[in-house]
Amino acid sequence: METRAFDLYAKRNHKVNVRVIPGHFATQHSHVNCCIDMTRVKTELSAAKAAAKLFAESFSNVQIDTIITLERMKMVGAFMAEALSSSTGLNMNQELAVISPEITADGLLLLRDNVIPYVKSRKVLILAATATTGITAMNAVRGIRYYGGDPAGVATVFGGKFEIPGVPVVRLVGAEDLPEYSSFKASDCPLCKKGVKIDALINSYGYSKM
Repeated sequence: METRAFDLYAKRNHKVNVRVIPGHFATQHSHVNCCIDMTRVKTELSAAKAAAKLFAESFSNVQIDTIITLERMKMVGAFMAEALSSSTGLNMNQELAVISPEITADGLLLLRDNVIPYVKSRKVLILAATATTGITAMNAVRGIRYYGGDPAGVATVFGGKFEIPGVPVVRLVGAEDLPEYSSFKASDCPLCKKGVKIDALINSYGYSKM
C-alpha cells in the first residue's frame, strides 16, 4: 500500500510535510480513505522545529501557560514552548509547561494530581498530530475545563473541517488541501458497504496492516 503514498506540504513551510497513503483505514472514531502518516513531524528534528515555529507564530498573541500534547507530539510541544517564550507576544519571558496526559479507553483526558496544577486556572493549548473529526480535540477541551483550566486553542498538523465554539483551531494542513480525503462513521462507511477490505488500523503510533 506504501506504493500509493505521496507527500503533502504545509503552505507556509515545506519542511512540514505529511505522508498520505490512499486506501481504506480504521481509526478509533471513524473509517477514512487516507492514512495521514505523521512520522517525520513527530520524530525528525528539522520537521518538528518547523512545525513548532508555525504554531508559535499562529498563537504569538494568545496567552498560553501550558501546552498539552496528544499523539506523541511532545517534541513539537517543547520546541513550541521555547519559541513562544522567546517571542515578543503575550508569552514573552513566561515559563511555559508541556505535559502529556493519559487518555482513558473512552477517549477522555486524565490528569494525575501532580500535573493538575499546570492546568487549573491556566490558559491551556491542545497540540495534536491529527484532528479529523474533532472528537479527540473536543474531549480534550472538556477535560481541560473539568480540571479548572481555560482552553486557549487547538493546534494540529492535519485537521478536518470542524469548529469548537470559543476555541481557535489552527491547522498547518487542512482537509481542503486534500479534497479527496473523507471520514465516515464505521456504520456508514461506503468502502465497507462495497466490500473493500481495510488496509490497516491507524492510531497515534502509526499504522498496522491487516
